[in-house]
Amino acid sequence: MKARVKWIENGLYLAESGSGHTVVMDGPPESGGRNLGVRPMEMLLMGMGGCASFDVVHILKKGRHQVTHCEAILEAERALEDPKVFTRIHLHFVISGLDLPEAQVERAVRLSAEKYCSASIMLGKTATITHDFEVVKSV
Repeated sequence: MKARVKWIENGLYLAESGSGHTVVMDGPPESGGRNLGVRPMEMLLMGMGGCASFDVVHILKKGRHQVTHCEAILEAERALEDPKVFTRIHLHFVISGLDLPEAQVERAVRLSAEKYCSASIMLGKTATITHDFEVVKSV
């Protein structure tokens, strides 16, 4: 896996993934940025949410469950002193599907957290990570 991050100006950076996708990262005005993109630490948090969501949906679909919606809502706290690592992250899933059993959703969330989500397992080295979920019935 490769990536490239190019400084554009002030606090503005353009990040390109090895697969050719780009994203703009920027800092707040007090750090020389213009608030034109996500912060790098926000990117880490979003990456964890994407990684965990991918796992949960994949596990449920592999179990032949019909998932119609999956949303991950993350809240995090960071250390006050440098390095300002994440110290606490909570991940809340909102999942819908046709006759989706809660026990299977719970299993998928647990497997992602404990075995498959590289991002959350890595961030768990500095942060306490908690998970919960709600299953919303599809109409």
